[in-house]
This record gives sequence, structure tokens and C-alpha cells, in this order.
Amino acid sequence: MSIRYSVVVPVYNEELVIEESYRRLKAVMEQTGEAYELIFVNDGSRDKTEAMVSALCDRDACVRLLSFSRNFGHQIAITAGMEASSGQAVVVIDADLQDPPEVILEMIEKWKEGCDVVYGRRISRKGETAFKKLTAKIFYRLLKSLTNVEIPVDTGDFRLIDRKVCEVMNSLTEKNRYVRGLVSWVGFRQTEVLYHREERFAGETKYPLKKMLKFAVDGITTFSYKPLKLATYVGFLVSFLSFFYLLAVLYLKLFTDRAVSGWASTLSVSLIFNGVVLIMLGIIGEYIGRIYDETKNRPLYVIREKKGFNHEKS
Repeated sequence: MSIRYSVVVPVYNEELVIEESYRRLKAVMEQTGEAYELIFVNDGSRDKTEAMVSALCDRDACVRLLSFSRNFGHQIAITAGMEASSGQAVVVIDADLQDPPEVILEMIEKWKEGCDVVYGRRISRKGETAFKKLTAKIFYRLLKSLTNVEIPVDTGDFRLIDRKVCEVMNSLTEKNRYVRGLVSWVGFRQTEVLYHREERFAGETKYPLKKMLKFAVDGITTFSYKPLKLATYVGFLVSFLSFFYLLAVLYLKLFTDRAVSGWASTLSVSLIFNGVVLIMLGIIGEYIGRIYDETKNRPLYVIREKKGFNHEKS
């Protein structure tokens, strides 16, 4: 029987949640009464995650396992799962159960009504610090203001996409992936399902501040070149101010008896301008680094092991 639904679950050191995540996902997908597969993408886990998913494959023909040779990152794991999927509809959900699997049934209803993409939009975020909530809110709105692509605010990667959307996504070759932005970029008919995001079932977040900052930079640089324009504008502004500062120094030197201010003020101005220049060079460097990644043409990921893909639900 052909697969109706594929559920892609990226996992990294999630031994504490695998069993519960599998139980709830299976309970939800069984309610559809149609064929499905659960694709767990092991992103280089160092704990028992891989062994636990492998055991699930042995006892359930609906479970698939993709294991990377090392940690390639969350967005790459999602990409690998989408490429390995065979369902007419593909659902992406994290294993930590912050995104309730039960919402998938609502997404399926929207899909059956004719929507090609159904994304989950959070109306609350339980168990997260005020700092994380604030920074997330600022980031999503900043990204929206910087891009020409309509990327919905307060959404993650939790969504359902139609097979034709998945095929288009799989054809995109860029290395620095920002999946939720790419889904918006490809277009098609999209709608939302509102839900309350729960606390993590167990374990620790896999997105500490450092990774969140990188994720934000990836999102902005992938979908906007306005920071490069900002570098140009700031460059002109600094040059303009520097020119008038030079005129003021020359005037004091040539037409007054006052000595030019000492080295402290000159050094301060120099440090400020040099700092601005270095920031602008850093922004340019981010874009150049991404160009470099694209030109290397390396594969997005390396698969060490595949398990369960020779089974079909009967």
C-alpha cells in the first residue's frame, strides 16, 4: 500500500523522550486510518537515541531510521527526512513534544480541504524564559521586515507540506538551509493552525543561545541582502561625518590660535569609525562565507545507516 503520510522527526540526544514521542505520534497517526511512516533522523546523537529508534524499527514496520555520520544540524536533518519521505503529505515535528502531535490531525483536515502547506503558529510558549520569548518575538518580526518573502511570525518548523511542495523543496540545492523560510519562498496555498506550545517533555533544549544566534543569522542572510545595503548606507554616513570633522580640524589649525584637541578625542573618533568599519566587514564576510559554502558543492549530509525503508505498511 502506498504511504499516505510521512512524519519526519529530527533527533539529537533525545533518549529521554523517544519512547513517549513514538507512542504519541503512533497514537495520532493510527487515528487517520491510512498508511503512514515515522522517519526518525538521528543527527549524530551520542546517547542511546540511535539504539532506541533501531529497536522501534525492529518491532514496528512503520518506523524508519536515518543516521548521520556526525552532527550536521537540525535544518539538515529535516531536509534529509524530507528527501527520504514517500508520503503524499509530509509532517515535520520535533521529538521533544513541545509541539503536540495531536495538532497533526487538524493539519491533515486543512490539507484535505486543499491547502498545500499547513504550518503551526504558536499562541503561547510554556516553560520558556522571558528572555527567549522576547528575543524570538523580535527576531521573527525583524526577519519579516527585512525580507520580501512573507514568512509567518511565531512559527517554527512544525508543519505539514504536500508532496508537490516537498519535491520542490528537495530540488533546492543551497547549503545554508532555513527550512521554514524556504517553505514560504516556494509559495503554494498556505494556511495556519493555532496551538499552545507545551513545555519540553524531558531533557534539555538543543538550541542554546549560541545556536539560536547562528540560526537567526542564517535566516536573515538567506532571505535578505538588506544588511549589505545597510553597510553601504553606514559607510556613506561615516564618510560624510568624517569629512566635516576634517574640515573642523583644518579650520581650527589654520584660522584660530587654539590648538587642536589632544590625542584622546582623536583616538576616540578613530576607534568608533574603525569599529563601524569592522562591523560592516563582518556583515559582508557572512555573505561571502555563504558564497564559499555554495561553491564547494559538498553534500548536505552523509548517511551512516538506514533502517526500515524496505518495509511498507500493509
